[in-house]
Amino acid sequence: MKKNYLIIIMLSSIFSVNAQNNNEKKNEVKINVISPLAGSFEATYERNLNAKSSLGVSGLYVFNDNADEDMNYSISPYYRRYFGKKYASGFFAEGFGMLSSIDGKKVYEINDTSKFTEDPDVIDFSLGIGLGSKWVTKSGFIFEVNAGWGKLLFNPDKTDHTQVVRFGFHLGYRF
Repeated sequence: MKKNYLIIIMLSSIFSVNAQNNNEKKNEVKINVISPLAGSFEATYERNLNAKSSLGVSGLYVFNDNADEDMNYSISPYYRRYFGKKYASGFFAEGFGMLSSIDGKKVYEINDTSKFTEDPDVIDFSLGIGLGSKWVTKSGFIFEVNAGWGKLLFNPDKTDHTQVVRFGFHLGYRF
């Protein structure tokens, strides 16, 4: 009889712990509020796997052709590991991949300072790492800063760049 009570108590404690974890909101949508200043738009979806890790994907589109930006668009899946005390927030480290379209090599005329693209747009994949911090209010609003650096893997000789960077100040909502 004592064994049955012990088993019931152990099972109920396991189910109560699982029920507490299921109450956490796991989905997030965010926008980068700095990117419009550079002539682009970036939106992110993130899914919290547990209190210390998450998976996400970020999409960036450059809409200003006059900007001094060589990137046209990118899609960046990432994995984050959180080190804060609250659920999926605080300081984090991330690993990311980036599929991007970048302008080809540019050729500059010596006499007049005009430039033109020698090669067509180059699609390449990058791997990189990043750091940042996320703050989440009780009502679910998100404030996040991040920065990351990555290296082009397949076609760096066809562009003027061999690396990519990610940075931003994101505002969003957890639901």
